[in-house]
Amino acid sequence: MTDLPRRKLIMLPGPTNVPERVTAAMLRPTINHRGPEFKLLLKSMVAKMQRVLETSSDVVLLSASGTGAVETAVKNIVRKDDDIVVPVFGEFGGRLADQAADEGGNVIRVASEMGTAPSPDLIEDAARKAKSLKAVMVVYNDTSPGTTYRWLKEAADIAKAHGAFFVADAVSIVGGDELPQDRWGIDMVVGASQKCLAAPAGVSFVSVSEGLKKYVSRNRPSSSYFSIPKYLEFGERGETPYTPAIPLFFAFDEALGMVLEEGMERRVARHRATASALYSALGAGGLDPFVEPAVRSNVVVTARYPEGLDDHAFRSAAEEKFNVVMAGGFGQLKGKILRIGNMGEVQGHHVLSTVSAVGNALNMLGRRVDVGGMLAAAEEKLAALAGGR
Repeated sequence: MTDLPRRKLIMLPGPTNVPERVTAAMLRPTINHRGPEFKLLLKSMVAKMQRVLETSSDVVLLSASGTGAVETAVKNIVRKDDDIVVPVFGEFGGRLADQAADEGGNVIRVASEMGTAPSPDLIEDAARKAKSLKAVMVVYNDTSPGTTYRWLKEAADIAKAHGAFFVADAVSIVGGDELPQDRWGIDMVVGASQKCLAAPAGVSFVSVSEGLKKYVSRNRPSSSYFSIPKYLEFGERGETPYTPAIPLFFAFDEALGMVLEEGMERRVARHRATASALYSALGAGGLDPFVEPAVRSNVVVTARYPEGLDDHAFRSAAEEKFNVVMAGGFGQLKGKILRIGNMGEVQGHHVLSTVSAVGNALNMLGRRVDVGGMLAAAEEKLAALAGGR
């Protein structure tokens, strides 16, 4: 008999740890995706997502990764020669801009250095340069540098002032930070299951405002699988146009139930507290934050490596000796930063286990750090959590 792999603490920027209650939901007997049980399941997921997003917009559920949901947004909105403004401050903003360009859009990139983000004034300047602005599309949280765009409402206001749609790619942050869609004037939120919502990978979604719904119904996309009008039409009778990943839908529904049981206000506060603890502890160990304070993410904590520290050797030691899995940088940040996912069900004890692994792995590689001091720095910030751990 093959030995099962040992359980590890997954502190990646997605996928994240999945609660046993959510995993168990996948074991339910399969159901007819054209039958009454599925209609109830789909209705449940849509209603829960609307509560998470604080929206009255329609929500389309996809059996696809987050990238599939982003492609859904792009294919349903962008047409040849459309002017599209995309802030680019990380790898995923660049990918979003590339996808819009692949659809024939005239993409106006508003770029800034890694670790920063372009101000709303720069987005306004770009919008003014457009002949006829179709959409502003923003990655709310770019996991490559660990940057959150903190002016989402201001960017949405700019889009509206120019008669354009506003799209928020929130794949890595929905369920972990505030995102009141209707109050902020967002036409579409793009999200996925496997990050802050703490469900298995394979389910994603897009929410569709009334104005955007009218547009896509009159301007159907070339895509069949990612056609929003098709999903909306089937959704009216409680179905999806194509066979859904039913076990993953069971799990996603359960995960959304857990999110709402905790409450979004408490959930956001918890992510802030655990992020603060991680930043403080890493700093005490000589790993300073990579992103400037104004746009520092609460769901992906990033830090610069000390000069000469080998990324692969460090993360391998943390995983092999202490069972904690973390990510390094990629692209232009490869080997330069540490990325820790602070997502989903992360509590104080997860933070302390991670901090201990970081400190002890550093010591194993010849770096003299005070692990006790790092843990104390984390504990101080974790006091903000009800019950501490």
